[in-house]
Amino acid sequence: MQVTINGENRDVKEGITVLALLEDLELQPEAMVVQRNDNVIERNDFATTQLEEGDVIELVRFVGGG
Repeated sequence: MQVTINGENRDVKEGITVLALLEDLELQPEAMVVQRNDNVIERNDFATTQLEEGDVIELVRFVGGG
């Protein structure tokens, strides 16, 4: 299945969840903001939100500093 992640087309498994995608990309879910088709996904919903063909995903990682 094809989705777009941060402007790049990618093949992902059918029915993959946001949480599984982040794990596959070796990203820490607690440090990420995920936008799917212009809607921000709540962190509590990462495990239950399945991606669909053609979804546009934007991943933003929080960076601490001071």
